[in-house]
Amino acid sequence: MKWLSPEPGSSHLISLGEGWWGVAEIVANSVLPARREPLTITTSDGLRLVGELASPLDRDPVATMVCLHPLPTHGGMMDSHLFRKSAWRLPALAGIAVLRFNTRGTTSAAGTSEGAFDAGEGEGNDLRAAVADALELGLPHPWLVGWSFGTDVVLRHGDIDPVEGAVLLSPPLKFSTDADLDRWAASGRRLTALVPELDDYLRPAQARARFARVPQAEVVGVEGAKHLWVGEKYVRIVLDAIASHLVPGAAPLPGTYDGPMERWNDL
Repeated sequence: MKWLSPEPGSSHLISLGEGWWGVAEIVANSVLPARREPLTITTSDGLRLVGELASPLDRDPVATMVCLHPLPTHGGMMDSHLFRKSAWRLPALAGIAVLRFNTRGTTSAAGTSEGAFDAGEGEGNDLRAAVADALELGLPHPWLVGWSFGTDVVLRHGDIDPVEGAVLLSPPLKFSTDADLDRWAASGRRLTALVPELDDYLRPAQARARFARVPQAEVVGVEGAKHLWVGEKYVRIVLDAIASHLVPGAAPLPGTYDGPMERWNDL
């Protein structure tokens, strides 16, 4: 199917049938049509990072999601499931371009980014390079979406133009400080934290206390959720929240898709 540019390692991608078309439920491994292009992002300190841009196939994107993944020393990468599913669904369902990449020293099926893990410091160069590439590519209305460790990278380094705001998933506030929160407060940039009720690191009441110093911050507790957001119910909550911020009116996202669809078979 020419509408889908296979991702690296695409032997895991299975077709529902040549020319298959019709209304089908979107499930955990559904891959909707998009233009998927590999990216090489070069940082200011000379590292080459592995990335991918997924954008709508039949229209210009209306907003851009730049993904900052969970802790690479504990398995986080650009293919961490919320970001992979964002790239599979959001271009087709909400017109969002999804730019995801491996921070320095991180490995995924797409390859390994140069450099070494730097506990949220050098990763600031990675974030800035990704935002600069989004700007150079002409991608509209960039938002940062961080998950776990990625939220610390966002809070420490993401208060930059032309970023419009950020969505934080399971923020542990491990590497970021009150000074980082104060910078976000002063910037006026929108900030929303989705905090699992059963998070291992920071739960909703604690998060509300910490983020109280950012007047424009919204903390949303998610009942029953855990740090890794496992389960299609929680994936949909997260993707709806992202879509509603980046493209007001886009959520709730549809649970079915009328068109060609493929399935990833390693979930």
